[in-house]
Amino acid sequence: MAKKTIVNIDFPAIGRSLSRQFKNLDPKDPSLWPIVPRLLLCIVIAVAVVIVLWFIKLSESQDELDRERAKEVGLREDYQKKLTKAVSLEALKKQREQVQQYVLQLEKQLPSKAEMAALLSDINQAGLGRSLQFELFRPGQIVVREYYAELPIAVRVTGKYHDMGAFASDIAHLSRIVTLNNMAITPTKDGGLALDSTVRTFRYLDGDEVAAQRKATGGKK
Repeated sequence: MAKKTIVNIDFPAIGRSLSRQFKNLDPKDPSLWPIVPRLLLCIVIAVAVVIVLWFIKLSESQDELDRERAKEVGLREDYQKKLTKAVSLEALKKQREQVQQYVLQLEKQLPSKAEMAALLSDINQAGLGRSLQFELFRPGQIVVREYYAELPIAVRVTGKYHDMGAFASDIAHLSRIVTLNNMAITPTKDGGLALDSTVRTFRYLDGDEVAAQRKATGGKK
């Protein structure tokens, strides 16, 4: 039979040897240290470097995570807004159609350039129909807006008070938009009344006029 070899390890001696290696170490020159302290120092430095790099990487990851979370919050808010619009899309379409119909109705109340003469005649007939006498009917300078033109007319009529009220009512009920502004009633020398006012009529602009107005407005900007 083969004999078993028993290896005796002197752990106390090993411990004393390792302990001697850690005595009288020069901290200013680790290169002169024994092998075990140098290896241990290298391991400590490597572990420290790994820990520092880990925290740096973790910090960068945390910053990226915070940015992505902030982006997520913004995307959620954007999603909620778009979802709200999508849910109310049909209602918004109906409102848009109502607004378009209302705009068309208003446009129908605005005469074209060719119809302005007839509108001025209607205003004049409204006064004559109430037995009022026109002492002044003077169109002013046309003021061009973005989509329509405004024509002020200086008017002075004389007659009875109730006839003037009826004239104002007739103006308000014209099929076209006409307004009475800066109304002033004063007595006349013959005992009657005079109504001074600025009548404003409006007409829509045709395609060429709208384009010219937009070009002029853009040039000013």
